[in-house]
Amino acid sequence: MEEEYRTLKASATAEFTERRSRFLSDAAPVCREEEAVAFLQSVKSRHKEARHYVYAYCLRQERITRHSDGGEPQGTAGMPVLDVLLRSGVTDAMIVVTRYFGGILLGAGGLVRAYSHAASLALKQSGIAVMKRCALLEICCGYAQYAAVSALIARFGGAVDHTEYRDSVRICFHLEQKKLNFFCRALSDATCGKCRAELLSEKYRSVQ
Repeated sequence: MEEEYRTLKASATAEFTERRSRFLSDAAPVCREEEAVAFLQSVKSRHKEARHYVYAYCLRQERITRHSDGGEPQGTAGMPVLDVLLRSGVTDAMIVVTRYFGGILLGAGGLVRAYSHAASLALKQSGIAVMKRCALLEICCGYAQYAAVSALIARFGGAVDHTEYRDSVRICFHLEQKKLNFFCRALSDATCGKCRAELLSEKYRSVQ
């Protein structure tokens, strides 16, 4: 299992016009092929009068890359969009470029440039998130240890997801997996062995 991967930070849209043709690009994080198909259908439903729907996506776990020229000449649309994704290094990601034809032919070279540009605009709007393999952890500590434990979580780059204040303090947080052993040793030292971190699960999370 890899320690990290890159994906889209959020769904995004972009638009530009080239020789009277409108190019609208939609980008979104997707994890499964069913999600990619559903996203394509949602774009089509919003742009029912468009002439072409070009798409490309990459899926990490299924190790799938797919693209479609959407009715444009072969190799002029889907592959340029896929190339933008591959060059950026993102996965679990999809871009759909919708074209409203403006009546002027762009030629093969013009189409490649237009679809590449549309995909790049959507990717820039979305941004890239680095997803790191994290341990989801829980610590129960007394109020006397709470400040030290909180400072330790921050020092190791952990992020607190939830805190409950009752007879004791329950802290749920996530931490990069590769830092876990070092954190546990530091936690034991800081609390004289009174606190321990319980591993709840593992998950990829965006860690700043």
